[in-house]
Amino acid sequence: MQLKDYYKILEIEPSATLPEIKKAYRRLAQQYHPDKNADKEYAHTYFTEIKEAYEVLTDPSRKEVYLQQRWYQQSLGKKEFVTHPVTPPRILKQILELNKYVSSLDSFRMDKYGLYEYIQTILSPETVEQLRKFNETGINKEIIRSIIHTSGYLQPRQAKNIASTLYALARNEPASIGQINLFLLQIERKVRWEKYKIMIVILVTIVISLLIYFIGRR
Repeated sequence: MQLKDYYKILEIEPSATLPEIKKAYRRLAQQYHPDKNADKEYAHTYFTEIKEAYEVLTDPSRKEVYLQQRWYQQSLGKKEFVTHPVTPPRILKQILELNKYVSSLDSFRMDKYGLYEYIQTILSPETVEQLRKFNETGINKEIIRSIIHTSGYLQPRQAKNIASTLYALARNEPASIGQINLFLLQIERKVRWEKYKIMIVILVTIVISLLIYFIGRR
């Protein structure tokens, strides 16, 4: 699971003092408080993230643990942090950007494992659960469609794992279930073709070798 960047969530620098943290929280809490945003469906999600960030950064013991986790992630070269609350439009935008980027790559030279890991990061169990709670069927269908397109570049086993995640997101939505089923069918066909292709190459090699042998005896 990606580590949240509580500093960016509160729109402050990592060097922010306690008074600055409290000031940022008060400003954002007023902006996103559910009581003042009854007509904004994602306000509660934003408010929850802001509250969580504030509670961690103002609690000395929790802040120390968080900073250790932050340092450890950065020491491993993993500088990606969750900086925004999970909302269906934001996740869809992230996936569409990934789709566009992957389409510009050479499919034979791309880092497929890296792509697989990134898709898993985007659609973590926590994110899928949050998307299910929002239950925005139209956006979820588009997310599933886009992920299927991008996962077409993956190895069969990787693609099957992604499909399992998509089933969890689709719930019982018939159109999306049908898309995932078709995707898995295409994967199986690809696996069979790869298996037969090897056999065909071997047979062709044998035939050519025999032809060369008999021609050489004449």
